[in-house]
Amino acid sequence: MKKVFAYVLLIVFSLLFIAPLFWAVTTALKSPQELYLFPPKWIPTDWKFSNFAEAWNIQPFNLFLKNTLLVTVLSTIGQLISCTLVAYGFARFQFKGRDFLFLVVLATMMIPWEVTMIPQYMEFNYLGWINTLKPLIIPSWFGSAYYIFLLRQFIMTLPRELDEAATIDGASKMTVLLRIIVPLMGPSLILVSVFQFMSCWNDYLGPLIFLNDQTKYTLTLGLSQFKGMYGVDMQSIMAITCLISIPPLAIFFFAQRYIVGGIATTGIKG
Repeated sequence: MKKVFAYVLLIVFSLLFIAPLFWAVTTALKSPQELYLFPPKWIPTDWKFSNFAEAWNIQPFNLFLKNTLLVTVLSTIGQLISCTLVAYGFARFQFKGRDFLFLVVLATMMIPWEVTMIPQYMEFNYLGWINTLKPLIIPSWFGSAYYIFLLRQFIMTLPRELDEAATIDGASKMTVLLRIIVPLMGPSLILVSVFQFMSCWNDYLGPLIFLNDQTKYTLTLGLSQFKGMYGVDMQSIMAITCLISIPPLAIFFFAQRYIVGGIATTGIKG
């Protein structure tokens, strides 16, 4: 009986979460006459698949997609490189003040981005980076406290005997990292990649603050352009929302087992 109740509860909550996505897809396929009917129609009478192409061509979304991919890919690469190096240093090296410095890094997670937003804007303005993609990319190359913590905890589960054996064979610290540690960090690195991809792909506030020229816009800013002065193009908004939701959903679908493995892994598989 408990299992039946649990399954019913899961089905109900699944439907609650799926309903907004289903409504967005059906709204994107409706004709203008069916958008504001009351009571609303969940299933359109005439499926307008052409709405997706028309909405995509209203704004230069090809350019927005290119900017978004550039920011997302470079930011993800930056996080992987910087966080792996820092995590390796905290996990394997002994130096004075290491634990205190690690606590300082963790403490930065308690500072919301809204607090550092204005100082960052002033700094980037001084450097001449405003209205460029640099403020959205370069900070990622200096690491993230959460990702550093995640990778450090995984590296600490790996036995030091692997490092010592490689060192005896003449391997340098960097060789140990690249040839031994990194291959074992696969699930954790995939987890960091997925989280960073989602964060960059869905980021709206960062591009809104640092970008002024439409040629530099990302997809999220391009989507906001459908909000006009006298109305909202709901049909186009839903169409573009569905299109730009496909990559995150696809990545999460194919990487979900690695995400679980990256969080749950506590040692080396036999």
